[in-house]
Amino acid sequence: MELLKQKVMNEGIVLAKGVLKVDSFLNHQMDPFLMREIGREFKELFAEEGITKVLTIESSGIAPGIMTALEFGVPLIFARKQKSLTLTEDIFVEKVYSFTKRETNEITVSKKFVGQGERVLIVDDFLANGEAAFGLARIVEQAGAAVAGIGIVIEKSFQPGRKLLQEAGYRVESLVRIASLEDGKVTFVGEE
Repeated sequence: MELLKQKVMNEGIVLAKGVLKVDSFLNHQMDPFLMREIGREFKELFAEEGITKVLTIESSGIAPGIMTALEFGVPLIFARKQKSLTLTEDIFVEKVYSFTKRETNEITVSKKFVGQGERVLIVDDFLANGEAAFGLARIVEQAGAAVAGIGIVIEKSFQPGRKLLQEAGYRVESLVRIASLEDGKVTFVGEE
């Protein structure tokens, strides 16, 4: 996706080996026009999958997730990382390790929002080791639903997430694939 690639090149900041800061357009301040295009791109990629719900994880996945759900005309569900007084019973719970934050979170989704026979598209902002996507997929499968695909905004292809998810049988579509962040420079897959 050329628009996203340009945003990464022009506004992304390589902080350290393996860490890309994109808070000016994706996961702090958000570019609504870019989010709309991301939603449209995921709709095109997964148009034939019979998507009934979009699932993401708070908070950085919400913007691309809601725009994708809007394009499909289906609800967005986001897995909560924070404990809630109103979400304590009839929930799916999974542990997910965050590469960027270097912490493990328990994510929760209410059982009433995802059920048997649903076809769920998982959307997330980054793919590194695949932990968030696997955690969300386990929730979908516990509900008796199917993971129709996994849509990733930015994939760090030098980390094993894509390979692990594909080996587990999941379809992964990433809008931008980064081959390297070496020497403070973003190199995309195909440009090495």
